[in-house]
Amino acid sequence: MAAQTLSTSRAPTISDTSSIPASSAAFGTPVHTIRRKQTTDATTPSILPISLPPATLRPLAFRTFTKKHNLTLTSSALQTIATFIGTHCGSGWREEGLAENVLEEIAKVWKKNGASVIVPGEGTELVNVLRNIEACMAGGRIVPQRALSRHGSLVRDQGSSTTALLRFDSLSRDDSQQSLGLTALELGDKEEDIQSHDPRYWLRIIDAFEQPRLTYNAIQKSFEAVGKPASLLPDPSRRMALLRDRYHLVHQRLLRNEAFQTSTVVTSRSKTLQRSSSEIVMPQQAYKLTPIANLLGRSGSTHVLLGLLGTSPTGNLILSDLTGSIAVELEHARPVPEDGAWFTPGMIVLAEGLYEEEGSVVGPGLAGDGGVGGIIGGIFHVASLGGPPCERRDITLGVIDNSKGSHTTSAGGFGWTDFLGVGSERASGLMMRNLEKKVLGKHHLPHQSPGRSRIIILGEVHLDDSKTLEALKQVLAAYALEQGDQTPMAFVLVGNFTRNAVLAGEGVSGGSIEYKEYFDALASILTDYSSILEDSTFVFVPGDNDPWASAFSAGAATVLPKRALPEIYTSRVKRVFATANMEAKKSTDQKPTGEAIWSTNPSRLTMFGPTQELVIFRDDISGRLRRKALRFRPMTGSHALDAHSDDHHAAAGQEHMDVDRIIECAESAMPNSGVNDRSQPKVPSNLHAARKLIKTVLDQGYLSPFPLTERPVLSDFGGSLNLYPLPTALVLMDPEVPPFALTYEGCHAMNPGALIAPGKRGVAQWMEYDARTRKGRTRVVRF
Repeated sequence: MAAQTLSTSRAPTISDTSSIPASSAAFGTPVHTIRRKQTTDATTPSILPISLPPATLRPLAFRTFTKKHNLTLTSSALQTIATFIGTHCGSGWREEGLAENVLEEIAKVWKKNGASVIVPGEGTELVNVLRNIEACMAGGRIVPQRALSRHGSLVRDQGSSTTALLRFDSLSRDDSQQSLGLTALELGDKEEDIQSHDPRYWLRIIDAFEQPRLTYNAIQKSFEAVGKPASLLPDPSRRMALLRDRYHLVHQRLLRNEAFQTSTVVTSRSKTLQRSSSEIVMPQQAYKLTPIANLLGRSGSTHVLLGLLGTSPTGNLILSDLTGSIAVELEHARPVPEDGAWFTPGMIVLAEGLYEEEGSVVGPGLAGDGGVGGIIGGIFHVASLGGPPCERRDITLGVIDNSKGSHTTSAGGFGWTDFLGVGSERASGLMMRNLEKKVLGKHHLPHQSPGRSRIIILGEVHLDDSKTLEALKQVLAAYALEQGDQTPMAFVLVGNFTRNAVLAGEGVSGGSIEYKEYFDALASILTDYSSILEDSTFVFVPGDNDPWASAFSAGAATVLPKRALPEIYTSRVKRVFATANMEAKKSTDQKPTGEAIWSTNPSRLTMFGPTQELVIFRDDISGRLRRKALRFRPMTGSHALDAHSDDHHAAAGQEHMDVDRIIECAESAMPNSGVNDRSQPKVPSNLHAARKLIKTVLDQGYLSPFPLTERPVLSDFGGSLNLYPLPTALVLMDPEVPPFALTYEGCHAMNPGALIAPGKRGVAQWMEYDARTRKGRTRVVRF
């Protein structure tokens, strides 16, 4: 939920059933205590409550709500507000202007929460707003310093395994003078203003099944919370809703792209799609999307379609949108960019081509000819096929990075949407970025190593392989030699944790008893490195070979998202962490203790609220893409020359890339210089494969862009696979692809590869991600 206490433990039951408003009107909030000060300020003037009749307050409320803010108060809402003002403003509500300031604040918060123009007295929305304002009042006035205290905004749940954030998300307008005081909130320069200088204090792991379930409302152009409770066996309509939400997200993202916005200056239209990585280059005029149903009666015309690639019951390739479907022909189609992305059924693509109308659709009978809402008669001859352009995270959230290095928020984007339950960008983004600068800046000086801001990512940790266990010892030993304040804040171990599927009958990896013994062996190794256990968070992300799904899949692709490993196998590892924390005899300061978290696949790590987001996903996605990808005819003649020119343009725009030995950072914005140079060096095959994979996934904005028959997805939890907004970093663990680390549209994508380097004897490899620089690098050690 949007404003819930973020921890793995349940909130305590209390008698006060109020809730704190969320950063968006679409979010419900849980029941928990509002933190109030235990002592009163002697300088705060006392207020004598009075009984204020609603009729007396009506003229002032009408002037503030209706004339100034275009809001309508119901009788019950006026009664509630009058009681509130009479209680907290007393007899000075009129003479001292206290009521006018409070009414102004209520109206601003109500509008900023995105509620309706009619303010009802029933329900909890108005009560939540008043409770939040009450916590910020002193002497009948709203005090900026009390609007969001350090203890009220960011608190540590000592009984939880993760960092807890308690937010007052019902924020005010940015142009307000004091507006709950949140606009005036700034972190002090003193060190005591920060609760903890340990970066791990601000780290939180988000379970795929705990992530807020959101849906995009295409009419209101906003995100809303799914009203129905989640189920593992939902109604069939939820499956269609999952695909519809994917289409809506891509469609609204596309319409905000400059290439699809109509210009006031009308010029000649380009005949083909021109793409440079993810940005569609528009030399002349904007493209216009045509709904598939609008192709009827327009034979011989050229159109640009946005739709979902699929196959009809007769086996023909079709393109579908919300209005209908049409058969497509790819005989003369060219991918854009050339050999720069994968295209498979199940992906949402842009197709430009010619519509040819026929008497009936090819293959009548099972395919049908349903007109609008069905399969449109005729064929769409595709000339260019490309993926939807990606959208940077800062654009989605409305964050502006100015020349001074600081960030501000704008009214655009979805800044008020809390996508992960850690707070919205507009609510806490600026504050958390200030915290990030202070905390991470303290742990990384020019002459020091990255130290505490690092996250270590290890892939394919096969616990049933003695070589893997030996490699794991070497990795832990390398970090155990570092000082306590330089120990990485987290270690992420990604499955598969066995080479073969367990609980799958006669599998080599055995059954339940053998699988528990593997983790017991891991616990024995961890015992020797207590200095790491007491200062770091260990996150375990399962793979397809791990239970319980492996019991019926035998290692094949299982349903997503995948639940965490059962506790029956992890008890001894937990005891090792408990013992290490007990022996450390930590002081009672705010430094958190070490912990082991068994997360889902995919899983998300957030740091400093909405500031940084790291997505971790384990899947053999590259092999599935190669098996299911569409094949295009080889280029000949002038087409090859044009493609070579486009490849040169893409390479020319990457002169500023950061290179880390075999790892290369690839920015996606490439200028179209129009220069053709055949002497341009060829991109290494491994780097090209990595770019092609990451571009495909991030352009789709979805971790599993395949038909549900190929890669099943739990319909009610499909939102956990969305990559919108783009994360700060993406760990796509695929052992079939060599390790890489590259940046695409501001998202740093990494693949740590298998812990045991394939084809290299006695070599262990892993990924080291620095939260300060937001970059990763491959580390190698011999054993």
